[in-house]
Amino acid sequence: MKFAFRFSNLLGTVYRRGDLTFTPDGNSVLSPVGNRLSAFDLKNNKAETLPFALNRNIVCVGQSPNGHLAILVDEDGVALLVSLLRRAALHHFNFHSPVHSVAFSPDGRKFVVTKENVVLMYHAPGQGRHFNPFSLDKTYYGPYDETTCIAWTDDSKCFAVGSKDSSTWVFGAERWTNLIYYSLGGHKDAIVGCFFEAGSLDVYTLSRDATLCVWECDTDPEGLLLPVVPVGGGRDKGPTVAGVGGAELQPKPGVVRGKVEPQNQNQQGGKVKYTRTGRHFFNKEGDFNELTAAAYHRGNHLLVTGFANGNFHLHDMPDVNLIHSLSISDQSIESISINSSGDWIAFGCAGLGQLLVWEWQSESYVMKQQGHFDNMVALSYSPDAQYIVTGGDDGKVKVWNTRSGLCTVTFTDHSSGVTAVTFNATGYVVVSASLDGTVRAFDLHRYRNFRTFTSPRLAQFSCLALDPSGEIVCAGSRDSFQVFVWSMQSGRLLDVLDGHEGPVSGLSFSPTQGLLASASWDKTVKLWDMQDSWKTKETLRLSADGLAVSFRPDGGELAVATLDGHITLWDHARAAQTGSIEGQHDLHGGRRELDKITARHSAKSRAYSTLCYSADGGWVLAGGQSRYVCIYNVKEQILVKSFEISCNLSLDAMEEFLDRRKMTEFGSVALIDEGAGEEGVALPLPGVKKGDMSLRHFKPEIRVTCLRFSPTGRSWAATTTEGLLVFSLDGAVVFDPYDLDEEVTPVSVRRALRRGDFTVAIVMAFRLNEDKLTLEVLEGVPHTDSEFETDVLCRAPCCGGRLNGNVARHGVGQIGFEDES
Repeated sequence: MKFAFRFSNLLGTVYRRGDLTFTPDGNSVLSPVGNRLSAFDLKNNKAETLPFALNRNIVCVGQSPNGHLAILVDEDGVALLVSLLRRAALHHFNFHSPVHSVAFSPDGRKFVVTKENVVLMYHAPGQGRHFNPFSLDKTYYGPYDETTCIAWTDDSKCFAVGSKDSSTWVFGAERWTNLIYYSLGGHKDAIVGCFFEAGSLDVYTLSRDATLCVWECDTDPEGLLLPVVPVGGGRDKGPTVAGVGGAELQPKPGVVRGKVEPQNQNQQGGKVKYTRTGRHFFNKEGDFNELTAAAYHRGNHLLVTGFANGNFHLHDMPDVNLIHSLSISDQSIESISINSSGDWIAFGCAGLGQLLVWEWQSESYVMKQQGHFDNMVALSYSPDAQYIVTGGDDGKVKVWNTRSGLCTVTFTDHSSGVTAVTFNATGYVVVSASLDGTVRAFDLHRYRNFRTFTSPRLAQFSCLALDPSGEIVCAGSRDSFQVFVWSMQSGRLLDVLDGHEGPVSGLSFSPTQGLLASASWDKTVKLWDMQDSWKTKETLRLSADGLAVSFRPDGGELAVATLDGHITLWDHARAAQTGSIEGQHDLHGGRRELDKITARHSAKSRAYSTLCYSADGGWVLAGGQSRYVCIYNVKEQILVKSFEISCNLSLDAMEEFLDRRKMTEFGSVALIDEGAGEEGVALPLPGVKKGDMSLRHFKPEIRVTCLRFSPTGRSWAATTTEGLLVFSLDGAVVFDPYDLDEEVTPVSVRRALRRGDFTVAIVMAFRLNEDKLTLEVLEGVPHTDSEFETDVLCRAPCCGGRLNGNVARHGVGQIGFEDES
């Protein structure tokens, strides 16, 4: 078995927080998901999570105008320069303080970063190699409070910066003599968005109290004047710097301060002057609602504003005519973005983890995706590995397409948390167990709940199992310590299995026999004979509470995870233990912020809560209260490899050692709710409280709740705090051959290649869809065979209509033939 599993995709999480941005072609939207970045292709209906990751959650995303580069900044101000074409990280940079916004200039030569009350302008990296891609050009001072937003003009000559001090500053990207800086007031609250009009210096500013100010400039962009700098004689060796008396020097970082009057004014033209020509209020009388996000499209003159109650407005500028006023949800809209054509609008809602793309002209959804509102708890692969079903604490059951990475259907019938989900043998029925006392069966043809199984007395079901035929449904209870058995066809309760003295934590059916294994907190595993009146066949004694149980695919062995961190292997036919794996030292549990013991000692109290066998039965995959997932060799009972689920330090229990800088004489800094005023919980005066006091800022703890191998054995999935992670051996998650029959095998392909039937060999290789085999066939074709060259064509733009031997990067969808017959 190969162990080169690599991160393939992140499902179940579509948006967390940060900036949404469309690609330049307007067909894809980039969404931050924790410390990773996901790209949603709206044309092809696919979602892909890029392979790089930051150490903390992403808050700012800046994309270059050509869409080749992007700058990602996390909560601590650590930036990552990435290539969106190669899907690779290029450079790391630390701004040493939280960054509020990043924006490239329209010409792609500069980008501006705002942090605290300082504005930094950098030279953007170009096509060549750079020793330091982030080269500081100028530093701008002016706002007295933290900056919030950035807007560039079309010609990249000026940019505007909004601040929490209710002012907007207009800065010149160059040292214009008539515009170095300009401060715009007129607001009474923090600035949320500022936008330039197309082809002019006119500015729209919006504040958090839903106030819009229209500023008109008396100077066109062509009227901005550069200072006259004398240049010495001789050949021009590089750009000059104003004020150095003609010396030819490389540009050095400059400082522009907005507190003093600019000197050396050019007498050829007057200073730029702004006039407020309009002021508009979006809030109705007596209905105050905070404005949280805004976006503006210059071509269509479309202004989109989002509010804290989930409403959004569309206005036609500059007349401020209301086009639409709709509601998404009751949660605050975190981010808004408009694509290049102005047809699609993307909305990000952090409270619900929701991402919407709306076409405002037809008033229809282009994409509407939402992950689980609460933690994911369970997952199951379909028999063909095309779909994954997940259940969460929010009571929802979601079905995800592994090829597109998108959710296809959501069932909301449960009224409490879902604890277990599974597919039946046909793959068209999903069964879920919940704490609401019901087990429900859903039909994937008609998308409805066609069976509901209940117990005589209300019970909380914690685990679920289906027999191989799919005719018997079993669920274990958490409070009554019983196992309930129903018939899938009739929905009747067949029997209630008593005998456990603690909550039932795991159920598993034998694939080859009518045998049910149930693990319980009473330190036993009971084997029930489903063919003989459901009687107890055997009782296996454990060393600690049983947490999970799983049969080997051939039914010859049983693996049980216990509370002491061990995995015990049993031969159920002889009721004998055949092996034991000590996994406590492999969990590598991190130290929580409020722990008073070290990570090494805290790992002694951790255990595996989920496990599963590989497709061939030779390996066991285990995970639990740790950021690591371990693969063990069953025969040798040793650790083969451990996979790190996440490196996101924004989650709890990630750091190995305690940061002494966070400790004070009164305790840990983590006990202080620092962001109390950001989510509506404001304490302006002692004794005065407003807002939802139930809102709290907390760091979720990293953990793995469920693990499953795909039926093909080429990938495995895990439900974690981050979402649904898929690790795969292949570049594509799903093996998707086409037009296969029994005669199309690697042996027949190589046989056709040896006898010179090159066209037959390459067609069969394409049908198998194996990159290595296809490359082997192409390399075995003589370059002098012109007849074969005219037969095979490539639709990929990088080859100009020919394969050129680079099939491994193309995939079957880009390969075509002149003769379809």
